[in-house]
Amino acid sequence: METKHSSRNEGKAVSQLLEHQFCFSVYATSLALNKLYRKLLAPLELTYPQYLVLLVLWESDDQTVSDIGSRLFLDSATLTPLLKRMEMQGLVNRERSSKDERQVNIRLTPTGRGLQARAKAVPESVLCASACSDKKLAELGAELDALRARFADGGL
Repeated sequence: METKHSSRNEGKAVSQLLEHQFCFSVYATSLALNKLYRKLLAPLELTYPQYLVLLVLWESDDQTVSDIGSRLFLDSATLTPLLKRMEMQGLVNRERSSKDERQVNIRLTPTGRGLQARAKAVPESVLCASACSDKKLAELGAELDALRARFADGGL
């Protein structure tokens, strides 16, 4: 079966060595980044997924589970247990929508809102650890976003 990219790669030997695999570079970088975030978020008693939810809510409070899920590329089956734990920690409130009881609205509590100031140093710490300029990290992020979109569209 020929893909639309096969003619571009014809005659090129594709290495099967681990260190030549793009996926492994992304995977290993993701592990290192998660380790860094674990260290940075420990004093806030947050996991990385909880931090991402808070980032979404700090941008715009009072969102549905499905809105948060679409921003984070998570389905509700993954997000719901996370949000329940965050509610037990006193970070968010979950409430059924009065307009559509199938929807659950998520709102920050004062505690969840208060973490924003304490988490302010996290992005700067990541920037410092990267030894990149903020412009370079933004460029890398944009490239990864575009790559993710191409992969999501089928990539072939």
